Amino acid sequence: MTLDQLIIKKRDNALIKATLSGDSKAFSKLLSCYKKRVRALGMSFFKNEADTEDFEQEVFLKAYTNLASFKGDSSFPTWLTAIAYNTAVNAKSRRKEYLPISDEENIEDAGLTPEKNQIRKITVLAVREAVKDLPEKFKICVELYFFYDNSHAEISKITGEGINTIKSHIFRAKKILREKLRSYYEE
Repeated sequence: MTLDQLIIKKRDNALIKATLSGDSKAFSKLLSCYKKRVRALGMSFFKNEADTEDFEQEVFLKAYTNLASFKGDSSFPTWLTAIAYNTAVNAKSRRKEYLPISDEENIEDAGLTPEKNQIRKITVLAVREAVKDLPEKFKICVELYFFYDNSHAEISKITGEGINTIKSHIFRAKKILREKLRSYYEE
């Protein structure tokens, strides 16, 4: 665990403890740290702002009501992402809608020329479109691993699948993506 991760874990644990002691502002601070993560996951499942906002509220309510059951076996962001993932999967099974994660406006690199930034944007869009077409079990693993920086173990806890299954899904997804995106890296 890096120093930054240790600091974040201590901060999260202090905010959780304060929340469980009745400090509602502490819970708001805790959620503000992970709101973007939950929103991005929501946007990956829902096609409109209203549904995403409803999803966020449902996730945060579940997190608040179940906070006492958080044992610290995994990190708080992993625990919260598992709640968000399960909530989204349940909602998706009811609605059968899906929208890929849309974070393209945040991919510019100040150190690149405008032309290279444009190429980078186009490449990211192509990757996201290719990920959208993956089988569901591969798509979820790829999004959690590459877009949310979760480890294999964290994805295993979130999805309930074994670590080797997660590794296999990511390996197979990368193979499919490599084939679909061959034209981008052969040029």
